Amino acid sequence: MSVEGHTHDQEHEHHHKDTFITKYIFSIDHKMIAKQYLITGIIMGVIGVGMSMLFRMQLAWPEESFSVFKFFLGEKFAPGGVMKNDAYLSLVTIHGTIMVFFVLTAGLSGTFSNLLIPLQIGARDMASGFMNMISYWLFFLSSVIMICSLFVESGPASAGWTIYPPLSALPQSIPGSGTGMTLWLVSMAIFIASSLMGSLNYVVTVINLRTKGMSMTRLPLTIWTFFVTAIIGIVSFPVLLSAALLLIMDRSFGTSFFLSDIYIAGEVLHYQGGSPVLFEHLFWFLGHPEVYIVILPAMGIVSEVMATNSRKPIFGYRAMIVSVLAIAFLSTIVWGHHMFISGMNPFLGSVFTFTTLLIAIPSAVKAFNWITTLWKGNLQLNPAMLFSIGMVSTFISGGLTGIILGDSTLDINVHDTYFVVAHFHLVMGISALYGMFAGIYHWFPKMFGRMMNKNLGYVHFWVTCICAYGVFFPMHFIGLAGLPRRYYTNTNFPLFDDLQNVNVLITIFALIGGLFTLTFLWNFFYSIFYGEKAVQNPWNSTTLEWTTPVEHMHGNWPGAIPEVHRWAYDYSKPGWDVDFVPQHIPMKEGEEVLNH
Repeated sequence: MSVEGHTHDQEHEHHHKDTFITKYIFSIDHKMIAKQYLITGIIMGVIGVGMSMLFRMQLAWPEESFSVFKFFLGEKFAPGGVMKNDAYLSLVTIHGTIMVFFVLTAGLSGTFSNLLIPLQIGARDMASGFMNMISYWLFFLSSVIMICSLFVESGPASAGWTIYPPLSALPQSIPGSGTGMTLWLVSMAIFIASSLMGSLNYVVTVINLRTKGMSMTRLPLTIWTFFVTAIIGIVSFPVLLSAALLLIMDRSFGTSFFLSDIYIAGEVLHYQGGSPVLFEHLFWFLGHPEVYIVILPAMGIVSEVMATNSRKPIFGYRAMIVSVLAIAFLSTIVWGHHMFISGMNPFLGSVFTFTTLLIAIPSAVKAFNWITTLWKGNLQLNPAMLFSIGMVSTFISGGLTGIILGDSTLDINVHDTYFVVAHFHLVMGISALYGMFAGIYHWFPKMFGRMMNKNLGYVHFWVTCICAYGVFFPMHFIGLAGLPRRYYTNTNFPLFDDLQNVNVLITIFALIGGLFTLTFLWNFFYSIFYGEKAVQNPWNSTTLEWTTPVEHMHGNWPGAIPEVHRWAYDYSKPGWDVDFVPQHIPMKEGEEVLNH
């Protein structure tokens, strides 16, 4: 069957010479689509990080005039170079939206699921190349609409990335609830359609297209995490789609799903019977699984990179799979911990506290297994490995504060303060970004056939590591002191005057970290064209993607697809002269099958 498929591919290539448009734009090759996702995600990331630089400057030096504000925000939103509060709220909203959905969800899962699923399971391509292409272009369209919303006259959406009604449901409530909010909702609806198409493709591919011998217990942990992530997306994304569509109806068609007894400037509006808390339930039913949609692919990448660069098998392979499945299940029954102060029944709060604390167990299993994989390993500390170790560090330190926020009694004191901002940026944002960087450094040779500069990678890691903790560690303390998030300035509250110096410190770290991201961007784009040419298997890795030629071809393998004889982590195996045995190498007579 594979030989016939190969012959068909050869005939296809012989008769249809790829043009620039069919090869680079409307490609159905999963490797090219992965590159499209990655580069689009990087561009969106630059925009999102740039926004955070601007609003951090506003928080550190409120009411100051900056020419950079005037340049980026214009006279309307920064008259005389002083940022207006509407502009601040918009920057916070769009920054959160871009980073959570367009960078961490699509940039991470879209890139690496597309690149690795066919290569690591031994498939010619995704189950549906055409559907894969459509999912990318819907993602691109949603990105363009989100960016276009920045240029609307009344301003982009500014109800926070969680877009709670009534702020987001009433166009007259604040300037950022006008056309910008409508564009935000349209963009997200298209984004969800893209994610669902991609997720369905990933699930079908993993179930149906594995090569001979590739049983589920021989899959690399990367594939397990991408597979489970796709399932979570299929289950939870439609709930956010329904919330977005109902909100569009409330805004534009006079319904009141989320509105009831509203007064604006003394005027009684005609809405009745709706509930803004209903929107919170719908939003967070996606919003919490979304955290794991973001972090699970990073966990899979880190597991793969650590095993490869420790030169030893991943510790507790089956425990890792069980913990991924447990996280997937528990992530759908913990959303209420975002709503402890919404008037929730205390008994229900205790139920959500229990399920939230329960999810710490599979997370701790993963952290323990990563640390024991490193223990006594022959560590190769390249940039991908450093970012993987950094991810374990931020996942543990950020996760510990989650225990406080998961307890309904303790959460009430720090809810909506900078303590929450610090927690989720460390455990989700920075950890997922570290996983993404680890994946880029590790699989760059497979994507582009060239190597990235290792020394620039070291600079990128160490500055990012110091600045990430420099930004988010102090936030815990100003949060414990009661400083609320999303306030445009804290100068109206003498209570918080002593905390202003901490805000300045955080902003300085943020600006340094943001500027040094340029070393990564330079390294990435320069190496695509001028990097040192890669060999076929630069990391001496065991998984199937390194058996394909360096030069890309549609169909991945020039001959028959390799058959799999062993699990994905035969490193430093007794009885072999080399310290890695690829999956397609047959077992020796009497060779022990590792109990993973």
